[in-house]
Amino acid sequence: MVSSDPREEVLQAWYMDDSKEDQRLPHHKEPKEFVSLDQLAELGVLSWKLDADNPDTDPELKKIREERGYSYLDVCEISREKLPNYDEKIKNFFEEHLHTDEEIRYAVAGSGYFDVRDRNEAWIRVWVKKGGMIILPAGIYHRFTLDEGNYIKAMRFFVGEPVWTPYNRPHDHLPARGEYIKNFVEKDVANHTVDATA
Repeated sequence: MVSSDPREEVLQAWYMDDSKEDQRLPHHKEPKEFVSLDQLAELGVLSWKLDADNPDTDPELKKIREERGYSYLDVCEISREKLPNYDEKIKNFFEEHLHTDEEIRYAVAGSGYFDVRDRNEAWIRVWVKKGGMIILPAGIYHRFTLDEGNYIKAMRFFVGEPVWTPYNRPHDHLPARGEYIKNFVEKDVANHTVDATA
């Protein structure tokens, strides 16, 4: 069955296995268990397919930036050749952490994996390829790694002056974590409780 959602050409998600092998491998469960982009949205993870060949003139990207107030923009290239202290940075990116603001990444070249926790603490791997834009909500535990291509060039957006501070798990006491749980974890549990009694 072919999906009619164009985002799936540049973003795919699945539940991860528990293997400790190379973090850059896909780490599919057996049998494979895919996660829809709508299911990701229920966790607060938003996504778009954009024109990565023309980001400066893409009206869709302009609209997203205006609607969400993303005034800051820079470009980050991650590869052994481009990123100083590469091994240390890759190790740090793969530590489970959260931020007190949204994390917005738009792959304009290459690809990589953003791993996020579902409501039951299972890891979902989100593969973001060229043209894929992902927004992780403040307070969600996540991590990042390159895939086997070993390269991504991503635009990073922020509201106002950027704060890239990662808070490695556990940081459940932060207000951003409490807001995330209230808006995306408890809210869904309450909805399912209501559905069960309907």
